[in-house]
Amino acid sequence: MPAIAVRPFRRTDRDQLTDLVNTHVAAVVPGVSVSVNTVLGDLERQPGEFITDPWVAERATLVAELRGHVVAGAHLLRYRADAEVGESYRDAGEIDWFVCRPPASFLPDAADAGHLMRACLALLARWNVRVRYADGALPAPVVYGLPRNWPHVRAVYEAAGFRHVGDTEVILLARVADLPPDEPGEDVTFLRTVGECGTRFTAYTDGSARGFIEVDTALARPERLTRAAGLADIGNLHIEPAAHDTGLEERLLAHAADWLRLCGVDRLAAYEPETDRSMLEKLTRCGFRELTRTDRGWEHRPG
Repeated sequence: MPAIAVRPFRRTDRDQLTDLVNTHVAAVVPGVSVSVNTVLGDLERQPGEFITDPWVAERATLVAELRGHVVAGAHLLRYRADAEVGESYRDAGEIDWFVCRPPASFLPDAADAGHLMRACLALLARWNVRVRYADGALPAPVVYGLPRNWPHVRAVYEAAGFRHVGDTEVILLARVADLPPDEPGEDVTFLRTVGECGTRFTAYTDGSARGFIEVDTALARPERLTRAAGLADIGNLHIEPAAHDTGLEERLLAHAADWLRLCGVDRLAAYEPETDRSMLEKLTRCGFRELTRTDRGWEHRPG
């Protein structure tokens, strides 16, 4: 039986590694795939992570190869130990993402991703970091944490001693056509502005802001993604306490949906903590369906 070889990523691996990444993306969110340039860019820098990316001191990408075929890949980060780095990241090492082939009849010996995981742990040990984290943050929208759709990756993490110590979020998706229709009324006015995480629509009554929603329609930039047209996500949704249970969430979604139709967007993603049952119920009533749940915050705690 040929042995699995673990080695640093080479540029000639780019197509096979991208195929492996897209296999995992496709299990989480429909109709999205990333380009080779997106994957290569992510290995060098993550400009979307404008807070944490400047803290990274070292990056490494490893692959596992079997008979000339890349069967697993991992991207690791080492964060600086100086005072500019956030306390939880200071002197930390992280498996930013880990992908591997699940068991298959045509490649039965490729399912042992333990070879690559052992190499990851050895690298983290050489880095001599204070704490070891793990995630599944592939360079694609809606893919972060460790999605429940990757039981084979979860098994590798848990066998290596990583434990889920963070929160669980529900990822939802709605067809824009299924969102509530916009019903203009004199009691609520809307103002469209630039928001923190996209285009913001703020609802006003009696001259006071009662809530807002932000939608990011820039997920499908052609230089980053090869297939994500028509997808946007909710960056923020906030309702003032005095406006709770007044139907304002539905009106904000309806107003945003009208704008999304003008943008040619037909799908809208949302993310909520699984503990926020009230908001999950409201989103479900508005046409959202659950795609998956993802577990954020994995830490190496062997034994």
